[in-house]
Amino acid sequence: MAVVKLFGAWFSPYAYRVIWALKLKGIPYEYIEEDLRNKSPLLLQYNPIHKKVPVLVHDGKPICESTVILQYIDEIWPQNPLLPADPYDRAAALFWIKFADDKLYQTDGEEQQAAVKEWLEMLEVMEEHALIGGKKFFGGEEINMVDMAFTIVAYWLGVIEDVVRLEIFEPHKFPLVSLWIQNFKSILVIKENLPDADKMFALLKHGREMMLASKSN
Repeated sequence: MAVVKLFGAWFSPYAYRVIWALKLKGIPYEYIEEDLRNKSPLLLQYNPIHKKVPVLVHDGKPICESTVILQYIDEIWPQNPLLPADPYDRAAALFWIKFADDKLYQTDGEEQQAAVKEWLEMLEVMEEHALIGGKKFFGGEEINMVDMAFTIVAYWLGVIEDVVRLEIFEPHKFPLVSLWIQNFKSILVIKENLPDADKMFALLKHGREMMLASKSN
């Protein structure tokens, strides 16, 4: 049997994308928790370019970057597909995945006002373009890779709001997004594999306090 290992971090939404994909497909794997302040030699060996998680190791071969990993998983284990078979639908899904990844990258580390603007733009696009047509999930009735790409909106954003004491996502303004979040978090694999909200809050609060302290010095 093929040996599958996943190097991740308990708070990383990108690592959870891979966890969910493996579990949805019923693939057994070994999980290795990384301390990103003291990265292991194995992580640096497997991902010498970005030195980040997640890294999937399949039969000794490393695959890096969550979106690339999910596509690899979908090709190697075709059961419970994460991307549509139709070429046009597949291209549309990949477009939305890139949109989500680009937006999340832009909001990382930005000043608060600019970051809030980016979050609101993402929510508006999700509401007005990506979730139209009465769909339960981005791809229809079943969860797919696009849902996983937007997962930070479904869970991590709420913790971020608590840390910065600011309401960004107002459900009445984004009813389709709100319904999608409920549907997404009701899936057993998702519900049973999410980071502890209190631990997340403490981690993000500490990080924010350190960032603010460094700016004031």
